[in-house]
Amino acid sequence: MIEQQTPELRLSLQCQEIANNTTAIRSLDWDRNRFDIEFGLRNGTTYNSFIIQGEKNALIDTSHSKFRDTWVKLLTELINPQSIDYLIVSHTEPDHSGLIGDLLDINPSIEIIGSKVAIQFLKNQVHRSFQSRAVKTGNELDLGINPQNGIHHKLEFVSAPNLHWPDTIFSFDYATGTLYTCDAFGLHYCSNDLFDVEPDSIIEDFRYYYDCLMGPNARSVLQAQKRIKNLAEINTIAVGHGPLLRHNLSLWQSKYHEWSSQRSKSEGYAVICYLSQHGFCDQLSQSIALGVSKADAQVQLLDLIATDTQELSGLISEAKAVIIPTWPNEPDGDLQNSIGTLLAALNPKQWVAVYDAYGGNDEPIDVLANKLRDLGQKEAFSALRVKKLPDATTFQRFEEAGTDLGQLLNRKKNIATIKSFDGDLMKAMGRISGGLYVVTASQGTATNQRRGAMVASWVSQASFEPPGITVAVAKDRAIETLMQVEDRFVINILEENNYQTLFRQFLKRFPPGADRFKGIELLEDVAKGGPVLKDALAFLDCLVKQRLETNDHWIIYALVENGSIAKADSKTAVHHRKVGTSY
Repeated sequence: MIEQQTPELRLSLQCQEIANNTTAIRSLDWDRNRFDIEFGLRNGTTYNSFIIQGEKNALIDTSHSKFRDTWVKLLTELINPQSIDYLIVSHTEPDHSGLIGDLLDINPSIEIIGSKVAIQFLKNQVHRSFQSRAVKTGNELDLGINPQNGIHHKLEFVSAPNLHWPDTIFSFDYATGTLYTCDAFGLHYCSNDLFDVEPDSIIEDFRYYYDCLMGPNARSVLQAQKRIKNLAEINTIAVGHGPLLRHNLSLWQSKYHEWSSQRSKSEGYAVICYLSQHGFCDQLSQSIALGVSKADAQVQLLDLIATDTQELSGLISEAKAVIIPTWPNEPDGDLQNSIGTLLAALNPKQWVAVYDAYGGNDEPIDVLANKLRDLGQKEAFSALRVKKLPDATTFQRFEEAGTDLGQLLNRKKNIATIKSFDGDLMKAMGRISGGLYVVTASQGTATNQRRGAMVASWVSQASFEPPGITVAVAKDRAIETLMQVEDRFVINILEENNYQTLFRQFLKRFPPGADRFKGIELLEDVAKGGPVLKDALAFLDCLVKQRLETNDHWIIYALVENGSIAKADSKTAVHHRKVGTSY
């Protein structure tokens, strides 16, 4: 283990052979707490790369630029970089490609292997000429026979677009049964465990990673899983983030198939268009897509730069909703063709909306919105404007807009589901009463903060020692994002005969990005988990320890770390429902 430390960062490297002639270099980023669409990381992350040595040598991916000083040094100790014949770029996101320029400085004759889109992206990233080869599903790279042990390494490539970038490829080594998948099947989890030796300890992070990065492209996940079935037996999935998967392969693959199949059930879907590597379009589009997915609606991310025009036309024309970013004022010829295809494929029955990509020199968002209005399109939500560098509140606003869109798409289905319930059964369920509470949560700093609140009535004490409670949170609640394992939140217990103002405030629907606490007196520094409502009867400061998934809710089990009561002689407000189909 090689370790580099600074006052701000705790970084280390791990190097180990994982199969014959195959070595993993894992860059361990112990303290990273934010990634991509501003979702929080509880356990840091890793950036994994791999060396395969046959008659010729291949390196799969590099690392994040923050590891420049140590990663290049370790690589040089393991192998002469000038003897590396091929660099396989699984995809070009900077956390995996951040040191390609450094490698080219050392070995300018290396041949870079990647998807056609990846090669195009790299030309804009490294700003120099390089040898390259574009590959797709079924193409092979023969590394020849390793002279030390006679093992023949031959790689086959599998196209896996949108997992989670449009340029992704998988690589499969027939000699070792190792499938290199980069982001797919990964998780943001930093530990010294090279493999998935303790599945129970990582399953929550595995699911969270899937929901944030893979779930919005569930169709693409299923297509990729079909393609890898044609390969020989896989005994290791060498991921780009987190521990490598070897001991529980059937579990991880079945979970991806189960979750993706569930997300792909509905007939209608929303297409979230974006422009890869333009402004903040990647992250903002993912935030919208995550929100749509939370409402149990189907979503498809679509890159206007990389997607074939025929596929683009088909996906747009069949969608129930289409969300479009602003684009450069003077788009190049290929992008102009894609925009023309997009606009031509729209139909008046669809919901549409626009968002600001914050690219610096974009078509004004009002011009785009008016153009769509002139086409007779229905507005899914108000234009999402970005007037400053996107921060946590920006991403929260985009996610909430996506959730509203998902609920819009599912409105008829949800009404039909409620009508299908047995009346007497639901009336009986409705007689289960509960207290009235307001759950609050906040994360980040005062200048870059995400916070939320909701009325809850499904709260119950769950343990004596340690003191614990459970709270049920609907999957489409905005606050659910802030209640992952190891997150904190506050239960504000409302007072009998003094709850109406708070109840009305937090029960109503808020537009995306609205301040839920406007006009409410708060005690900001009393609890770690979030604001305490000054008029609450009592509060409990909670730490999330477990999450149980049901069809439409998450059951959150949390330890109570702190609490206080304002009026010891007062009673809790009680909520009585008439039916068990809604709050």
